[in-house]
Amino acid sequence: MANLKEIRNRISSVSSTMQITSAMKMVSAAKLKKAQDAITAMRPYANKLTELLQSLSGSLDADTGSAYADNRPIKKVLVVAITSNRGLCGAFNTNIIKQSTTLATETFQGKQVDYMAIGKKANDILGKKGRIVANHSDVFDHLTFENVAFIAEEMMELFKNGSYDRIELVYNKFKNAATQIVMSEQFLPIVPATETQGSSSDYIFEPSKADIVEQLIPKSLKTQLYKAVRDSFASEHGARMTAMHKATDNATELRDQLKLTYNQARQAAITNEILEIVGGAEALNN
Repeated sequence: MANLKEIRNRISSVSSTMQITSAMKMVSAAKLKKAQDAITAMRPYANKLTELLQSLSGSLDADTGSAYADNRPIKKVLVVAITSNRGLCGAFNTNIIKQSTTLATETFQGKQVDYMAIGKKANDILGKKGRIVANHSDVFDHLTFENVAFIAEEMMELFKNGSYDRIELVYNKFKNAATQIVMSEQFLPIVPATETQGSSSDYIFEPSKADIVEQLIPKSLKTQLYKAVRDSFASEHGARMTAMHKATDNATELRDQLKLTYNQARQAAITNEILEIVGGAEALNN
């Protein structure tokens, strides 16, 4: 059994860790509320805009179609992995890395697959597995639509000039504080609306349908990427809050066990001292 000083040091260490994890949990809980409100507010707008764009794009003919809807034979693929800049958030980053790797080794097996990192964790880990064409980890320092739109413009240009035939987004979709859903979403080319989505051709467009699509496409793609980054941002704080909550509970349990062990060891030491004193007194009497 460890001596009393070692147990006291462990209790002090675990208590300090518990204070840190408890503080990180409260910070993430505060940030989560703001991030959750932001993604909840923009999600209906982003989904409706994407649905409208897909419906319009699907009804255009080949001559008036957009360059962003060009379904070319897939030879080169860009996987955009959205992770966090920091760890201590459970399996949040691991799930994104795993899904990105699966896309490269299974879904697009035999194709040239490169990565674009949004988040330091993606850049650090995926950089060892493949080629990173760009790292935009600093976007989380000032998470605004303008900063994300700059990244979307870069991705659109890479597709438009033929550098890549397919661009995939991989991110965590926010469901609640305890649940994040790993999403693999086609960013480019634009996915046309299916028959089950009920696209209608009874509308009268002014100006022309092609002009509207050309103006809507950049805005829709920027909004789609911003929604994905916002989803990931909210998911990060939810995952970190949950992870720190579990870590605090585990630290509390470990501290209680150590205190029990300490008390047992202390009581054993006191008992031994009493026995030695009694034994010595009896020896003197004899």
